[in-house]
Amino acid sequence: MEHAQEQEASLEQTQMYCVQRPIYNQELLQGQLHRRQRTPQTLGQKIAHSCRCSSKRAKAHLYNFLPILKWLPRYPVKEYLLGDIISGISTGIMQLPQGLAYALLAAVPPVFGLYSSFYPVILYTFFGTSKHISIGTFAVVSMMVGGVAVREVPDEIFSLDSNSTNITDVLEYYSARDTKRVQVAVALAFLSGLIQLCLGFLRFGFVAIYLTEPLVHGFTTAAAVHVSVSQFKYLLGIKTSRYSGPLSVVYSIAAVLSKITTTNIAAMIVGLTCIVLLLIGKEINFRFKEKLPVPIPMEIIVVIIGTGVSAGMKLNEAYKVDVVGNIPQGLRAPAIPDIQLIPAIFGDAVAIAVVGFSMTVSMAKTFALKHDYTIDGNQELIALGICNSVGSFFQTFSVTCSMSRSLVQESTGGKTQIAGTLSAIMVLLVILAIGYLFEPLPQTVLAAIIMVNLKTMFRQFGDIMYFWKTSRIELAIWVVAFVASLFLGLDYGLLTAVAFAILTVIYRTQRPEYKILGQVPNTDIYCDVEEYEEVKEYPGIKIFQANTSLYFANTESYTTALKKKTGVHPGALLAARRKAQKRHAREIKAANEQRKKAVLKLTSSSTNDVEARVKHEIASDDLPVNGKFEDSNVQDTDVHDEHEHFVEPKTNIHSLILDFTPVNFVDSVGAKTLKALIKEEEGS
Repeated sequence: MEHAQEQEASLEQTQMYCVQRPIYNQELLQGQLHRRQRTPQTLGQKIAHSCRCSSKRAKAHLYNFLPILKWLPRYPVKEYLLGDIISGISTGIMQLPQGLAYALLAAVPPVFGLYSSFYPVILYTFFGTSKHISIGTFAVVSMMVGGVAVREVPDEIFSLDSNSTNITDVLEYYSARDTKRVQVAVALAFLSGLIQLCLGFLRFGFVAIYLTEPLVHGFTTAAAVHVSVSQFKYLLGIKTSRYSGPLSVVYSIAAVLSKITTTNIAAMIVGLTCIVLLLIGKEINFRFKEKLPVPIPMEIIVVIIGTGVSAGMKLNEAYKVDVVGNIPQGLRAPAIPDIQLIPAIFGDAVAIAVVGFSMTVSMAKTFALKHDYTIDGNQELIALGICNSVGSFFQTFSVTCSMSRSLVQESTGGKTQIAGTLSAIMVLLVILAIGYLFEPLPQTVLAAIIMVNLKTMFRQFGDIMYFWKTSRIELAIWVVAFVASLFLGLDYGLLTAVAFAILTVIYRTQRPEYKILGQVPNTDIYCDVEEYEEVKEYPGIKIFQANTSLYFANTESYTTALKKKTGVHPGALLAARRKAQKRHAREIKAANEQRKKAVLKLTSSSTNDVEARVKHEIASDDLPVNGKFEDSNVQDTDVHDEHEHFVEPKTNIHSLILDFTPVNFVDSVGAKTLKALIKEEEGS
């Protein structure tokens, strides 16, 4: 019984199958198939069809443009409301200090960070398709905005006597400078929003695919370095200018080091204390995240403690510690952005628009996959464009999705965009009622919050070892994105990284992997014969595979690799064979001439003697045997060697198979190359 079961199992393991079908070519296949009849439409008919609108179609377009109309009427209050309230409060507590802190990165007064944490969040509730991301200020985008604002409105534009001690002069200087920088930031938000809107309406959501994961990680890691360096002066209480453009990170470090002796000890102590508290709080939240109902809001705790200590000890007056300063109560009236700035900031707006959308759609896709729902990339572009362009009329700067706040919003039970709306309401309460309480908040506290929140980005340095093991090309993309963004600035760095990523695509198509395939015994699986010992080739058959498309840029390398890998060189074979045929013809001709001379010499002799001598001469001459002479004056050694080199392997190969499974397309140049190879093979 056991023996029978073993035999049955053995049969199952060695079971094979054979599939037989005719071999088709394109002409035969087209002859047996019938194309569907389609009535071609004129351009006018296509336009008329696209402009046609029924009630059902209008309703579908309205629901796509305003997703809130689909999910809000079906909102399950009992199931979702409690989770959204807890999540909204937790996110709002986190959004308040980050809004104040990231305004420093954007080079605008802190209150504009609060505006940017309110208006865009409300707008996204109506137009966004993701249920879990938190829209608002983000370190990378804020840093890019600040770089443009400082470049367009540098400190040198406004004159202030370095020896001036008049408080009024100093306040007027900062007020005039900040007003101009706010105008630049607002115009940048307006233009980047318009670009995102245009890309969304034109269905250009696919542009985010050109920002690959290695590129985004390298870029954001470099941005984290930029952000950290820019916060050193606030952390240490040093007065230095802010730099932008190429080598700005080097200039910033040099400026801080040159004035390191002017460090404000009180500011440094407060900042370092806040960093320690924040790191401890984040570590507790990480280790006990399953036991804690909600994360400990260490950021707002640090803000409250820092504000209380600053107000009680009068750090600004007694120790010259810089504080947030005036936070006006209430919302500002809408104002039109300064359109005259658009030509100077257009390139920066494109970069911010693409980076902002890339951050948003990547986080949105992550949460959508985790919670089993879908998002619309083009609608996300439209929603983000509306948040930026409409928000700019209310003095907001460019916003995008925040990774840290989105994780908090999702992990604390947020189910829908209602959580984001509640967090915006909390920010609104601060703007309208209690904003003035945060005026004594030291700027070094905000710098500490910013630097600790970059911890996740600095962990991306671990990508270097990962890509080193998996893909050297992706590692090169990461390194180029990081180095270029670090030293050339975020705008030129992003452009350089995208260009390099595109070049790697071209490189991969021109330097593909070429393989000779063999069969895994007792299977229909074919693998690289050079990689696996068990894989065997069929005698007389070569299977050649390239893992890329065949087009004008790689046809030459394809042909070279084919001849090198297979050992079959049709052109050389044909040339060698022709040379051998010519040599053989010369040998036959020489033999015939010798035979004629022998016959002429014997014409005077008798017929029998002639016949005998001719037979003797012919037998003694070096006649060709199987096309070869033992010794011949016309023998060409080089041709003989070349003939032997190419013809000998050819006798063992009767079939050459080109595996086109990985090939996506073949252009006209590739098709001509294949035809030439086939003709050479047939000729040889």
